Amino acid sequence: MVTFAVVGVVNTATYYGLYLLLLTWLPYLAAHILAFLLSMIGSFFLNARFTYRTRPTWRKFLLFPLTNVTNFLITTAGVYVIVDVLHAGSRFAPLLASAAAIPVTFVVSRRIMLPGRELPQRETVA
Repeated sequence: MVTFAVVGVVNTATYYGLYLLLLTWLPYLAAHILAFLLSMIGSFFLNARFTYRTRPTWRKFLLFPLTNVTNFLITTAGVYVIVDVLHAGSRFAPLLASAAAIPVTFVVSRRIMLPGRELPQRETVA
């Protein structure tokens, strides 16, 4: 989980840097979508190598975007609400909106990258 978080920080920094760069030429939603897609490719390879220590395959690569569908929907809706509903500005909106999607993305990505393995269960003391 710690490695996933570190990869997530690197991925978020990559996304945010691309978002700010693209924001100079594109409307905020287009910048968000393109930055998201580019950083998702990097995320796949970082997670395969460092988080799950598994060989990247075309099958996993093609399934990996499914891990980000919920993340994408949550962050896109969040960016829209922050910018157009709350009028809070577009510079920090993606960072705020992405926080809620992190746990869901971890669970789904683990199921794709390590198929057939269950999530570790926490032991309860009775």
